[in-house]
Amino acid sequence: MINILVTGANGQVGSELRELSKKYAYNFFFTDRDALDITDKTAVEAFVQKNSITTIINAAAYTAVDKAEDDKENADKINHLAVKYLAEIAKVSNIALIHISTDYVFDGKNYKPYTEEDTTNPNGVYGATKLAGENAMREANPKNSIIIRTSWVYSSFGANFVKTMLYLGKERESLGVIFDQVGTPTYARDLAQAILDIMPKIQNNTVTIYNYSNEGVLSWYDFAKEIMRMAKIECEINPIETKEYPTPATRPYYSLLNKAKIKNEFDIMIPYWKDSLDKCLRVMGERQ
Repeated sequence: MINILVTGANGQVGSELRELSKKYAYNFFFTDRDALDITDKTAVEAFVQKNSITTIINAAAYTAVDKAEDDKENADKINHLAVKYLAEIAKVSNIALIHISTDYVFDGKNYKPYTEEDTTNPNGVYGATKLAGENAMREANPKNSIIIRTSWVYSSFGANFVKTMLYLGKERESLGVIFDQVGTPTYARDLAQAILDIMPKIQNNTVTIYNYSNEGVLSWYDFAKEIMRMAKIECEINPIETKEYPTPATRPYYSLLNKAKIKNEFDIMIPYWKDSLDKCLRVMGERQ
């Protein structure tokens, strides 16, 4: 029997995995921090053994990018040390680990889409702790395990940019949205589906990194404009520069990810960002 442990089950990707799991014959164990503290290695080891886990999908993360600047210890526990423990347990138990990482491991100064081999250089605590988690996983090196870097995640679950824009768009006549940060959104359901599709095909002796986001390129301003257009919300979206909206953590200006590797090796199709936004808004009842 294939027994899959999903951590961070109440987050965006975890929630989408729960929705999609109904279509699969696998035995899923969905856990959040209350059910299983992944920063407690002994607790995780016991859970894995008791439930004969064969694959771990780590969708848990400390994602409060700005808060992390003043909360480095907790960010490091979840994004780095917990991943280290999961990887070591996977190695010893001979089970697979699929870990979700981020575009924030890069500094955003590239001029072409980042490949998995490009040099990492995180700008802040969040990116640095996520990179430390990647490195710890690669050092432990459990077989049949991968890291998936993604960007700009949104969903009908949890807090995210799409939900914020829908709320503010209905409350205000106009909004200023950053136009000089470029990347691609990722519908969490698409990422969750990709994980479940590629999971049976993973065969590697060395931890391998892949990029995944939806197809296309846009700014946050473009994203907000399309959200309003699709939802038919009468709110004027005005472009602003990053310097007009200062935040504790520095965001990468350029977050485009090259997805050729994951598409070629696993023969998967990745949806265009507008098509996925349309699907998400329909799930939310916001597409008119």
